[in-house]
Amino acid sequence: MERIEFHGTTILGIVRNGQAVIGGDGQVTFGQNTVMKHTATKVRRLYHSQVLAGFAGSVADALTLFELFEGKLEEHHGNLQRAAVALSRQWRTDRMLGKLEALLLVADTEHLFIVSGTGEVIEPDDYIAAIGSGGSYALAAARAFSSLEDQNMPIRDLVKRSLDIAADICIYTNHHLTIETLG
Repeated sequence: MERIEFHGTTILGIVRNGQAVIGGDGQVTFGQNTVMKHTATKVRRLYHSQVLAGFAGSVADALTLFELFEGKLEEHHGNLQRAAVALSRQWRTDRMLGKLEALLLVADTEHLFIVSGTGEVIEPDDYIAAIGSGGSYALAAARAFSSLEDQNMPIRDLVKRSLDIAADICIYTNHHLTIETLG
């Protein structure tokens, strides 16, 4: 029996000048050709609204990871880097967690990390990162907007415009956006 997977999502995060923004679309796609939901919320505030997190992948798996990550944030008193490393370590070594199919993009006003179940905790040099099926489109757009002469574009607008470009290209991404800002 072929396994039917849920696809979709574009999550984009940027940290700059004491601000953090993470945005994501709302589409949930079942299999390769059915949109099941248009208005899913894949970006959340965690740890007393001091951390932003977005997910790509299985919804149930991501909700489990959000809960575990929030616990790691509490355990490490809001230290994003230590919490991300602790989650990744547990995710990689725990038998049940190792089967989770999702990625997290997490940020506070100083750091931005991609966290995976393979033990990866990646902080991009330019503090711009994206995950999900439309992630490469959103990342390219965000980097292009960031390199323009008009560097004064608010990063919330930069995230929105980049996600809109990804939604125009990626069939697993829509224009129903959730964008959260810190700082």
